[in-house]
Amino acid sequence: MKSIFYPILLACLMLCSFVHAENADYSRDEAYKGPHSTTVSADQKLLYLVQFDAAKIAQIDTNDGKVLKELTIPETPTWAVLWQNDAKLLVTTAPQGKVHCVDIASGNIDWTIPVGYCPESIVVHPNGKIAYVANRFSTDVSVIDLEAKKELKRVPMLHEPISVDVTPDGKTIFVSNYLPIDPADGYDVAAEVTWMDTETFETGQIRLLNGCVSLHELSISDDGKYAFVTNNLARYQMPTTQLERGWMNTNAVAIIDVPGRKLINVVLLDDIDLGASNPWGVKMTPDGKSLIVAHAGTHEISVIDAPAMFEKLTKIAAADQETDAQGQKSNYGYSSASSADVPNDLAFLVGMRTRIKLTGNGPRTVALANGKAFIPMYFSDTVSVVDLATKKEVQSITLNPEFKLSDARLGYRVFNDGEACFQQWQSCASCHPYTRPDGLNWDLMNDGLGNPKNAKSLLLSHETPPTMISGIRADAEACVRSGFKHILFSVRPESEMLCIDEYLKTMKPLPSPALVNGELSEQAVRGKEIFYRVNCQQCHDPEWYYTDMQMHDVNTENPFDRRRDFDCPTLCEVWRTAPYLHDGRYPTLFQLFKDGLHGVQKGAVDKLTDDEIRDLCEYVRSL
Repeated sequence: MKSIFYPILLACLMLCSFVHAENADYSRDEAYKGPHSTTVSADQKLLYLVQFDAAKIAQIDTNDGKVLKELTIPETPTWAVLWQNDAKLLVTTAPQGKVHCVDIASGNIDWTIPVGYCPESIVVHPNGKIAYVANRFSTDVSVIDLEAKKELKRVPMLHEPISVDVTPDGKTIFVSNYLPIDPADGYDVAAEVTWMDTETFETGQIRLLNGCVSLHELSISDDGKYAFVTNNLARYQMPTTQLERGWMNTNAVAIIDVPGRKLINVVLLDDIDLGASNPWGVKMTPDGKSLIVAHAGTHEISVIDAPAMFEKLTKIAAADQETDAQGQKSNYGYSSASSADVPNDLAFLVGMRTRIKLTGNGPRTVALANGKAFIPMYFSDTVSVVDLATKKEVQSITLNPEFKLSDARLGYRVFNDGEACFQQWQSCASCHPYTRPDGLNWDLMNDGLGNPKNAKSLLLSHETPPTMISGIRADAEACVRSGFKHILFSVRPESEMLCIDEYLKTMKPLPSPALVNGELSEQAVRGKEIFYRVNCQQCHDPEWYYTDMQMHDVNTENPFDRRRDFDCPTLCEVWRTAPYLHDGRYPTLFQLFKDGLHGVQKGAVDKLTDDEIRDLCEYVRSL
């Protein structure tokens, strides 16, 4: 039965994913608006709100919060920026990357430029002639000539470039790379920020601190001195035995010296006994007095006294060579003794930060206008408006009066909800962003302590049991429930667990960036022949998501492991799940085959030339 039924089912699923582009990142549920990102007119009278699910951009009056008009956008909009004296909008859409120039008055699309795969952010050079687009899954930045209406070049980035901003003088762009590119079994694993000279296209990297992953919005201050990028600061080297005081995950903003192109420090946004999970949007007020951070997991914003924060950082840095046992004394009491202590200091912002609870669920970016902060609330189809002088929410703009959560949408919301966790330190999405892996090894309690393993993608987890790399959970249902109990340390209603099950079942693979017009490239066709020649299909069964769902000993045991055999993972979307093996020791597929000789037990992988390995990698990347 399997030989007849499985190929038919798999073909149908693959056809669905290619034709409709349904996936965890860019599929839309048209029952919702999905407010996602924002931009504000120069006179601060109008807010333009990207509605991810509705595929529209709403024009909103910043004075009274009324929606004045909606502009329809083809495909899934991800970001928008104003252009030509605020008469036009440049809108990125995904997954097939495009930039659309939308005439605001008529609502018509003037022109469209193809860019990289899955663009997530766009910014316009101060001269108004050039735009830069962060293409997440083609791992590059598109440089666009807006006058000639063409892409000039692509500049390679590191790993999932997701947010881009340009300095006020136009000389440099900064790009946040969402995930690290390091081996997960190393001591230091961190994502990086890339800077690029806009004249020479020279690039360089600013490495964040060990454990900094899931970088979201990057924003440069109006004076050009600082760049801020939100991130999770994971304590992945600790066993997952508790949550108190950020034992597993803390939440932070990294501060970058823009002229010096270097990291100043990483400041925690949590309180000692209350996390501020999944920071997303960040923006400094034009006067430099306040830094605003949106917390997607806890449905709030932080308003930080920026001058006081910088003063404290400066004093601590100056005292690095001369501290006492109690630490550096400031107006805010004893705190970090040195700059190295700051990323571990849950009391660093005491006296300098106000947490403001918002109406709605799932804040994303931050827009500033007329002394107010406008925050799109993705999971409630609302926009929260906060008066920054009084530090109070003054309005919640309703976008979808008929709003009603489906089971899958509720599951999606709970998966990302830090309030579902003890003390709000993290959500399911903290270790499985967009349901995929975070690139880190975690020492979970389910198979004994002291044997960390790489986080797995949850894509197809219901279709490919057992779950966990050690196969310790019988199926995805058991995995979801034990995750809340033993990782989030909370008890939630079974109805919510069923909704998360439903949400995860809706996930579809994103077509690979290695495909050419939806088909295998010539190199991948050669790689497919090699795939079968060295018998990869014996474990990675093409009839069922490229896995046989069995445990295998492929000679990858490390000194910390307590078993030699591990679950055979699906190869669907393997192009986005680096690093590889159960302990993430290989950052690339080429290293997996060349250095790790993966699969040599079944075929002559050790006899392949480097070119043949590259062909094999290209095929596997195409799945």
